[in-house]
Amino acid sequence: MAFAPMGPEASFFKVLDQHRAFLLADLRRVGEETPRGGTRPYFSTEVLAAIENIIQDIIASLARNEAPAFTIDNRSSWENIKFEDSVGLQMVSQCTTRKIKSDSPKSVQNFALILKILSMVYKLVQSNTYATKRDIYYTDIQLFGNQTVVDNIINDISCMLKVPRRSLHILSTSKGLIAGNLSYIEEDGTRVNCTGCSTVSTTDALTGCIKYLITDAKFLLIVEKDATFQRLLDDNFCSKISPCIMVTGKGVPDLNTRLLVKKLWDLFHIPVFTLVDADPHGIEIMCIYKYGSLSMSFEAHNLTVPAIRWLGLLPSDIKRLNIPKNTLIPLTKRDQMKLDSILKRPYITCQPFWRKEMEVMADSKMKAEIQALTFISSDYLSKVYLPNKLKFGGWI
Repeated sequence: MAFAPMGPEASFFKVLDQHRAFLLADLRRVGEETPRGGTRPYFSTEVLAAIENIIQDIIASLARNEAPAFTIDNRSSWENIKFEDSVGLQMVSQCTTRKIKSDSPKSVQNFALILKILSMVYKLVQSNTYATKRDIYYTDIQLFGNQTVVDNIINDISCMLKVPRRSLHILSTSKGLIAGNLSYIEEDGTRVNCTGCSTVSTTDALTGCIKYLITDAKFLLIVEKDATFQRLLDDNFCSKISPCIMVTGKGVPDLNTRLLVKKLWDLFHIPVFTLVDADPHGIEIMCIYKYGSLSMSFEAHNLTVPAIRWLGLLPSDIKRLNIPKNTLIPLTKRDQMKLDSILKRPYITCQPFWRKEMEVMADSKMKAEIQALTFISSDYLSKVYLPNKLKFGGWI
């Protein structure tokens, strides 16, 4: 499918094209110097065998009159994390673990829940069927208590089996949206054109069944908030700055949105930018897309896009654009703690410009939402701010 050119003249994209050339050169360099061990697809037989090995260990423990236990990598400790600029946050090979014991009052219920969900995963993989995390929860609401319990156990199982979560045949409902110059064909043959606005497909993003992705986009813009995403759609941003793609995870991104961003980067290697609030929460969200999260570090190779750049809203933009103080919000104690936490993370050492921006925020003790730009004019974001940033390379 061809996309009709509707955007600015080719000269508008000169700096973007130069940035892409730099990214491609860097990608080749990284590939030559430090080959990236991307996760290969896991066959159903391998997943079944991994589960069978776990069950055999339980049977062996019982045969020895020992209480069975699950050994799971500790996903909540920074001690188990290493940072590589080309990958992001990932778990070390020899990390600390925790035991879920069947004879401990504190963990016996969790042991039983893991065993139950393991059996459900086995049946799903064996029958080549899929279920959502919500489906799992509703099989026994009283037993699981709440959805978060199910979500955490599924991540623990994925980590324990050393298998990507999508290989467990458990899906999560996606909240992400995508718009712009992208088309693809779904598994059933349905052609999807994202020129309007299309919800990120849960099944397709997770099972890899999207086919024939086509785009001539010059860049991908990740928008933190749905309200900003919708405003850009209303302002016809995708057409005015065509060809481009916009994605939003509506706040903290779900797995499917991160998988989609990763897939678009792997396939097309176009520049990827983030548009987030100038606050610690927005910076945290940007870091998740770029470098991953602590809890999902065991699957970093499938989710992170270290080539992402911070387009806005930069804390330094607030002063540069003379945004009035009455549109700013004081940092809360929680904000300050979050900012301090981010500044201590390993990837900040290789991002001096990020550090400088966060220090600007810390010194001012103020934060700003993207909507603060409407003080200048209602369409300043789409007509002036973003076009100028993209044309003149205003990213870090």
